[in-house]
Formats: sequence, structure tokens, C-alpha cells
Amino acid sequence: MTVKLPSLNGLRAFEASARQESFARAAMELGVTQGAVSHQIKTLEAQLGIALFHRRAQGVSLTEAGRFYLPILTRAFEGIETATQELRRRETAGPLTLSVSPNFAAKWLVHRLGQFATERPDIDLRIQATLAHVDFGREDVDLAVRHGDGNWPELAVERLATEEFFPVCSPRFLSDSKINVPEDLRRVAILHHGPREDWQRWLKSAGVPGLDLSRGMEFNQASVAIDAAVDGQGVVMARTALVAWDLLAGRLVRPFATALRCPYAYWIVGPVAALRRPKVVALKAWLIDEALACRQSGGRVGLDDAATREAALRFIASLVDEASHDTTGDHP
Repeated sequence: MTVKLPSLNGLRAFEASARQESFARAAMELGVTQGAVSHQIKTLEAQLGIALFHRRAQGVSLTEAGRFYLPILTRAFEGIETATQELRRRETAGPLTLSVSPNFAAKWLVHRLGQFATERPDIDLRIQATLAHVDFGREDVDLAVRHGDGNWPELAVERLATEEFFPVCSPRFLSDSKINVPEDLRRVAILHHGPREDWQRWLKSAGVPGLDLSRGMEFNQASVAIDAAVDGQGVVMARTALVAWDLLAGRLVRPFATALRCPYAYWIVGPVAALRRPKVVALKAWLIDEALACRQSGGRVGLDDAATREAALRFIASLVDEASHDTTGDHP
């Protein structure tokens, strides 16, 4: 059976008065009048049916019941104060869960997490990598990054990054396969993930009709297909966000300048109320800053036109030729 609790104002007035041993000092602490404190305590005593103070001309003193009640209430109010401080701290620091797709986590996010940890060591970021769209009403998730058209009317939505798609491969594969023009794709290994529509659109734009897209290895995750390309297994059609890091690091190159706009983009989404919380605001701002930096440094990174390739190959050949005529040093 639920016990009806006394008025919180009355309990607060009693605890302060008993601790201060004065209604007047309690009134100053609580920011109310002495008459208000006296009235709240009388109401509390009436609710309890127990006298908590002896009232005399020279002042007030606790009854036996009051002495029993005071330390219990003091601990209770201290607990409430501690819990409130921790609750407020958790709004600016502590655990924070971000839901993203496995591909976005592997190819865009994970490389940058160290920077966020350095900037905000007070936030314990938890990454939930899943293909499913999180149900914010049922799951303990603060924020999500989704790929789509941005049409989630029940959520706050902000665009993180628009994308283009284009073929990429490793520098070694490019050199070994002697890819110079889009037509050369007919004779090299093609890597696939998901439907072939992006390849079809790109090939049409590049003027390469009739390329057989049924051949080549296929992967169920874009990140794995991209890693296969990094390893020199073939050419893969990739989106900007998922290959930007590998392009910047030189693990992948773009054989051709042709790039097409993706119909979808990456979006930051979450409940409206959650996006007002300080630590969520901080993570959202960091994600946007990182995406902006990626766009600014990306641009045409990884492009490898024929003239550049030929110049590089001539330079390498000259080094090999020079070394073959070098008579100094030790030789095996």
C-alpha cells in the first residue's frame, strides 16, 4: 500500500529549521518569510499528527520525534541534491550513444574518434553500428546518423554530408592494369556491393555502354568491397564519405574525374528534445565540423589523370635506370 507523503515544502522547512535550530535562520536559507516557515511546519505536524518542536518564549527545540526525523530527512535531501547534480552533469558529460550504419562506422567515423576523445574526454561515446533505424522511443540512443532522403518528420534532421559516387582502386592496381580511359574498365576486375544502378549510371555518363556488370566479386557491405579495392582486388564504385579517408591517405585513387551526385545524403537525426542537451549539441557540432573538413580537403583528392600517371611512371623509370647504372655501394 502506498503511504501518502507529507508536503515537500513542509519537510524542507522542518529540516532547515531543525538543523539551524531557528525558524528565522531557516527562513533566510530557504528565501521565504519566518511566518511561512512556521506555517509549513505546523501543516507538517498536522499531517503527521506528531509534534516536532517544543515552542517556548526563548526559542524552539526538537521533540524526541523531531530528533529521530532530522538525520533521516537530512540524508534524504543530501541524496536528492547529489542525484540532481549527477543528472545535470550527465547532460554535459558521461555516456552518449550514437547509432550509425556499419559502413559509416568503419569507413568514416572510426578513424576520427580519437580526435573527439581528445577534445571531449568527459564524454564517454558509445557507438551502435546497425543497419536498422533506431527507435528513439524504445532504445537508449541519443543521436543517429542515417543515409537517406532526410524525410523523418517525427525527428529533428540536419544534413551532414551530400555525396558523389565514382570508381576507385588502389594505386598499384591502377598502374598494373594500365587503366587510362573508362573503356579500359572492360578488361579489369570489377567489385560490387548492392545493386548495380550506380555503375550503370556512371558508365552511361562516361560513355561506356554495354559493360558486363554480372561479372566480378560481390560483397554485402560497401566497407568490405572498399577494403578489397584497397588490397588491389579491382575497381569499386564508391561514395564520397566512405572512401574519403582512403583517398586522403593515398590507399585509393580515382582513375577518372567523372563523378555523379548521389540521390541520398547522410543526415544527423534525433528527438527534438535530445538535440538541446549540451553533450548532444557538442557531438552534433563535432560531426558537422568533421564533415566540413572532409569536404574542404576532399574535392578532387585521389584524381589520377593520364598525364600525371605517365609523368610518375617516367620518374620511377628514371630512378630504376639510374640505379641500374650506379656502381657505388654494395650489391647482392
